[in-house]
Amino acid sequence: MKTILVAESNDDWIGEFEDVKIVDPRDYLASPDTKTRGRTRVYNLSRSYAYQSMGYYVSLLAEARGERPVPDVTTIQDLSGSAAVRLIPQYLEELIRTSLKGLTSDEFVLSVYFGENLAKRYDRLSRELYNVFQAPLLRFTFSRRSEWRLRRASAISLSAVPTTHRMFVAQAAKRHFARGRSSRPKRKSMRYDMAILHNPAEGQLAPSDETALKKLIKAAASEGINAELIMRTDSSRLLEFDALFIRETTAVSHHTYRLARRAQAAGMVVIDDPVSILRCSNKVYLAELLTRAKVPTPETTIVHRRNVEELAETISYPCVLKRPDSAFSQGVVKAANSDEFRARLAEFFEDSELVIAQTYMRTDFDWRIGVMDGRALFACKYHMARGHWQIAKHDSASPANPRFGKADTLPVETAPRKAVATAVKAANLIGNGLYGVDVKEVDGQFYVIEVNDNPNLDSGVEDAVLRDELYRRIMESFVRRIEATKQNSSS
Repeated sequence: MKTILVAESNDDWIGEFEDVKIVDPRDYLASPDTKTRGRTRVYNLSRSYAYQSMGYYVSLLAEARGERPVPDVTTIQDLSGSAAVRLIPQYLEELIRTSLKGLTSDEFVLSVYFGENLAKRYDRLSRELYNVFQAPLLRFTFSRRSEWRLRRASAISLSAVPTTHRMFVAQAAKRHFARGRSSRPKRKSMRYDMAILHNPAEGQLAPSDETALKKLIKAAASEGINAELIMRTDSSRLLEFDALFIRETTAVSHHTYRLARRAQAAGMVVIDDPVSILRCSNKVYLAELLTRAKVPTPETTIVHRRNVEELAETISYPCVLKRPDSAFSQGVVKAANSDEFRARLAEFFEDSELVIAQTYMRTDFDWRIGVMDGRALFACKYHMARGHWQIAKHDSASPANPRFGKADTLPVETAPRKAVATAVKAANLIGNGLYGVDVKEVDGQFYVIEVNDNPNLDSGVEDAVLRDELYRRIMESFVRRIEATKQNSSS
């Protein structure tokens, strides 16, 4: 991937960098290079990012040309008002507090240049801020009342860099572009590049085990894709790739959603896409969606504070209560009577205004139907954990290491046709990504429990029937999507 740095000719103090072409903003806007479309990162260091300014149009037209601007228009808009403050994730809020706790003043300004700050003690904070706000030069203002918080964030131009900082900025830029050249292992040239986001710290709860990840990389290579494992700390490299495949547990208030959103805005192929994450992560949304589409589900009620007492006396017990963002059987409980119903809801209402209540259906296993591109990929029976009513039993002493029931995988064509058809219908309501649909079978009838983005792909389980062919089919889909995206951007 080629790199262009767009900067005013008067800002030549930034220097020159190997394999980086420096272009004046006016020349960039007036003379598009059609040979670089879709394979170029554009570092926009124009003097203003204001709406309809030269810098704004550099990023806007870079996106239109299928290139990858840094910052992109979405980031420019986020940094132009108060939106940036609201984008700070919880882990970063905690890092801000710990990084600034030793300061005696009540206001602090932090300049982040290509992910770095002059003071080494702010290295980690600078990197994390840069990962959230992808712009070469950033300025953050923090203030302390009861605790330190971000108050303002902005992208700045080279002309706004203090003279005393310029040497450091030039060196930081040199280090940044050098990392871009050496960050990847030298491998056989392939058509496309893919980032596979994973998190080794998830352990048993990771959506793909280590062997499956290796198989995904191998399958990608067979389809002409250079696939590379990345982690959240590598998010500044996101625009180096043509596609993002998220193999880390997703959530809306989480870096997985932000990275999916950023990748999609840059024109990358993304699974899980941000819309699928939004839709699948909220059980309230799913309940309304499935009911409206007449997809069979257990009898479902949306509970709020005003109908608790009425439901406590009329609902059938036992019933299942679910937090809207529950996953891996966490945030899902069974209430045996009205007292438990009220007690559990009181806990759940601390985090959410709405809770899902469903009729409890006792089964020895749940069907899990994997769906991609509107077709079933695999069919598994997830058996309940021994002595438990869910497929995963969480120990309060070790929540990260649940005990799972066994799993049996069948050829899709031998699974119940109605289960597969119902699952595909439910998945198609979400989108055309990769989904895992949980279905219960009771007296020959099939009921959708939920649709999951980011379904498990583990060696020896979901791939037990198709084996390596499962991963190849997924990568084949990525190739089709990438090629369609490239064709649309060049037409």
